[in-house]
Amino acid sequence: MSISMRRKSHALPLDSELDQAGEPFVAPPLPYEYDALAPVISADTLRVHHLKHHQGYADKLNELLATSDLRGKSLQEIIFATAGDPKQAKIFNNAAQIWNHSFYWQSMRPRGGGRPAGELADRIAADFGGFEAFVDAFKKVAVEQFGSGWAWLTLDGKALSLVGTGNADTPLAGKKLPLLTIDVWEHAYYLDYQNRRPDYATAWLQNVANWEFAAANLAKA
Repeated sequence: MSISMRRKSHALPLDSELDQAGEPFVAPPLPYEYDALAPVISADTLRVHHLKHHQGYADKLNELLATSDLRGKSLQEIIFATAGDPKQAKIFNNAAQIWNHSFYWQSMRPRGGGRPAGELADRIAADFGGFEAFVDAFKKVAVEQFGSGWAWLTLDGKALSLVGTGNADTPLAGKKLPLLTIDVWEHAYYLDYQNRRPDYATAWLQNVANWEFAAANLAKA
């Protein structure tokens, strides 16, 4: 599938907000202060996660692109062009992790959590049998994702669905459009929760999940 075809099938309104035009790629600033999500996610966790891990992926991608014919492509063009290609795995992993993390920061907000409203609430009720059932299913995907990875709320055709992805994989590279994500790599929560991923997932959904962001993605998809 060509880049142009992939772009058509992933016509998210987020493209202009989360895409980057070309190198040098960077970890964009967070949309809130490092201590804004405490105590659910501490300032220490956010600072290390953003400045070391997220920026580290950007630095590595810039290094890899120095000798690549993908130089000059946007971040999403690089993701679409390298997805599923073992020879380009290093480039894909770092590009996808830049995008995944930018999406994750937007998936949270101070004083978030609670319940979604409007169309998103209606769709969750219809597709998951109610908000409580959705929360249980979302936590199950997040907790049971083996090793490092992500849990996503996505739009799969006309229905909402939950999907777990390992390591750097992202629904952006497939046919499902991401609406919201939680990072379940250990560096996202270990300083605050140690090995208690279920507690992290529960606190995340109850207190920082950005339903307005998810609803806006659904409305514009």
